[in-house]
Amino acid sequence: MNIEERNKVFIDRDKLNDLINGKIPTENELNEVLNKALKLKGLSLEDVALLLRVEDVAHIQKIMDTAKIVKEEIYGKRLVLFAPIYTGNICVNNCTYCSFRKDNKLIARKILTMDEIAQETSALLKQGHKRVLLICGENNKNGTDYMVEAIRTTYGVKERGGRDYIRRINIELAPMEVEDFARLHAEKIGTYVCFQETYDPVLYKRFHPAGTPKADYAYRLTVMDRAQEGGINDVGIGALFGLGDYRFEVLAMIEHANHLERCYGCGPHTVSVPRMEPAVGAPDAENVPNPVSDEDFKKLVAIIRIALPYTGMILSTREGAAMRNELINYGISQISAGSRTNPGSYAHEENQTGSQFALGDHREMEEVISTFVDEGYIPSFCTGCYRQGRVGNDFMDLAKPGLIKQYCLPNAMFTFREYLEDFASPELKEKGLKLIKNMLKDVEHKNLVPKIEENLEKIGEGQRDLYF
Repeated sequence: MNIEERNKVFIDRDKLNDLINGKIPTENELNEVLNKALKLKGLSLEDVALLLRVEDVAHIQKIMDTAKIVKEEIYGKRLVLFAPIYTGNICVNNCTYCSFRKDNKLIARKILTMDEIAQETSALLKQGHKRVLLICGENNKNGTDYMVEAIRTTYGVKERGGRDYIRRINIELAPMEVEDFARLHAEKIGTYVCFQETYDPVLYKRFHPAGTPKADYAYRLTVMDRAQEGGINDVGIGALFGLGDYRFEVLAMIEHANHLERCYGCGPHTVSVPRMEPAVGAPDAENVPNPVSDEDFKKLVAIIRIALPYTGMILSTREGAAMRNELINYGISQISAGSRTNPGSYAHEENQTGSQFALGDHREMEEVISTFVDEGYIPSFCTGCYRQGRVGNDFMDLAKPGLIKQYCLPNAMFTFREYLEDFASPELKEKGLKLIKNMLKDVEHKNLVPKIEENLEKIGEGQRDLYF
């Protein structure tokens, strides 16, 4: 690791703006880049900039079609599901786009106790969830000590006589020091997630008033370097689309991914693409500074997919059902289901604590899963790679030559079979079992099929938590 490179502020604002303002590509130039994308090796920053300058509707459709091929080649018909647990909405920051901001007097505030976190976890387990994202506002009451206890509490909850438990916790927290990341790593977290919000340093100052921890642009930008030094191999980056020019944010995320690749030999495990939604008491959420149209949003998702083919892409319930259903075809590989963003509301629906933003998708878990099954997607609750140590460079060493597929599809089938046996309605179970049977035909390593069938049968007989 090059320490000088690690500490470098790697976003060159003028350079990225120059790339945005280049000429519109010809069809031949577009085809050249898309043909390169089909090799599944990713794209250069200049290639991505070229795609972002495409305006012709037919040419944008070519980008979408290419993204669909890349998505299916790498991920097949799998879709990973998770749910966020908001442990608190008290925050010392004053971000102008967030309901949790300190000066907002319009929402009720709360930090969950460990017993309340356990109740939230229990409620999600009873829906069938196995993966959660712990998330909170930034304050001095729920720092590292609190989160370590929250992680232990969440992992410690058991349902149905110990058969159901959370198998992997991802964390979304404010930037911290290396020693704090080392403590989180010791608690066996999965991915550490932190959004830059906007990578534009000028706009960042506008949206994050001085005097609060989050006002330090460089400290936030280099958080993933400290996470890596603290032993966390899998990190997740993202931007909040609507704050700055979406083209700038996409290019900056590619630069961030390139920086991580240069320094640590492995880019981000996930990229999140939240788009701004209304938020109570947050002026810039009510009057979005740089709105991103539906068409531009689809375009940017497709571009990120082909630029970072082996990086998971996450879409939250900020988006409505129709948009979420469409984007799983063009790039999204992980999606939240049945989410609530106000602390304590899974266990107590009547809870009136303030939400971070307005939800776009209000469907319950089973409805989300049923829709995906109808589209031929197998919902996955898999955590096998984390638990087998296939993380960071080791994961990418398997992903890039396509070897990870021998684990991903079987593990998805195993976890979905569990869900069907334990939580699904008779109608969903019937069509879900049919989908699993059809998916067996897509297993590339045919020598694995007998073992997969054996494990599926064991799950049907009551065994749980089988994975490759």
